[in-house]
Amino acid sequence: MSDPRPETTDTPDNAGVEIARIFRLLRFVLVAVIIAFAVWLMGDVLTVVFAATLIAVVLHGLSSRLGRITGMAYPLALGIVSLLILAAIVLLFWSSGPEIANQAMKLRQALGAQVGTLHDRLAGNGLGRMVLQHVPQSLGGDQQASGGGSDMFTSGLGSVTGILSSAFGALGTLAVILIAGLYFALSPALYANGILRVVPVGYRPQARALLVTAGRTLWAWTIGQALDMFVVGLLSGLGLWILGVPLALALGVVAALCNFIPYIGAIMGAVPAILLGLSVNGQTGAEVLGLYVVIQFFEGNVMAPLIQRRAVQMPPGVTILSQTVFSSILGVPGLILASPLTAALMAMGDRATPPLEDGEAIEDRTARKRRKSARNDSDSDSDSDSDSDSDSDSDEKPADNQ
Repeated sequence: MSDPRPETTDTPDNAGVEIARIFRLLRFVLVAVIIAFAVWLMGDVLTVVFAATLIAVVLHGLSSRLGRITGMAYPLALGIVSLLILAAIVLLFWSSGPEIANQAMKLRQALGAQVGTLHDRLAGNGLGRMVLQHVPQSLGGDQQASGGGSDMFTSGLGSVTGILSSAFGALGTLAVILIAGLYFALSPALYANGILRVVPVGYRPQARALLVTAGRTLWAWTIGQALDMFVVGLLSGLGLWILGVPLALALGVVAALCNFIPYIGAIMGAVPAILLGLSVNGQTGAEVLGLYVVIQFFEGNVMAPLIQRRAVQMPPGVTILSQTVFSSILGVPGLILASPLTAALMAMGDRATPPLEDGEAIEDRTARKRRKSARNDSDSDSDSDSDSDSDSDSDEKPADNQ
């Protein structure tokens, strides 16, 4: 006689699986909350740590390549690279430092006068007054700074002040970043292994792969961006000098430094030059605007594809959104470091997640046309192969009959 009661032998196992799944979800949420709280609480410190890490990645990459080429030990190669960079900076300031400083002071005075003139012109009509009412006073407008912290620019300046007004000050913070970056580059494995020690044993291989991926991505991004900065600064300085714009050297340096921030930096570097061009006359201002449009077109359509072929490719929308998010959290330092940080996070996410299978990815019109064309080409190749096989069979038949 059979037992009518249903079998429930799998129920404990299913309950254990569900409990383990809930536990993993809760652990993930807890880790995410802890990371978000740490970023909010120690944002300034994390900014300094990441800046030092970026410098360490550059020093490590240059020293490793010098060691492979010459066969010298890594510490010696690191010392030579550090001395060469220091000598280049000292030589730059020794030869062009006074001229750059003089032009920087004149640039600040000229921009202040030009902003005042532009403010007076806008205040002379109703539309201009409406525009000034929506521009913060820190940028030359009439908008009062709100106490609620809604002004992103003002909150960014406040975050920067929290760093620069510390016990060390601006030079002390820069010294801490440089010294920490040098020590990170001297023994990178020591600090990377220290991070791996706090990772659970079962996840250490994946964590190691993610750290290596992040380091390679930061190196590729930094080298590509440095080349891009050099080209943009050189073209800007030469173009402004040819157009007869005053302080062309300082404006070229400003354009190069601002280009460290993709997309937004291009606007930040062009505004001072356009204002000084307008101080000469309207035609010069229009010529300067055209010059920067041509430079950015060349940079976006010629330089960027060449650099991204060997470096890192980030979608423009992701780049701009990351700059907005990190600048709202960390202020102006977050805006400056948003792109390399996002590049590292995207590379780590790409390494940690499996790729999409066929049929899972969303294709745009170009991808569909490319796939359809490839399918047609394969069909035509198969048809030609079948025709050649039939021809060979028909040739063999008369030979067999003979």
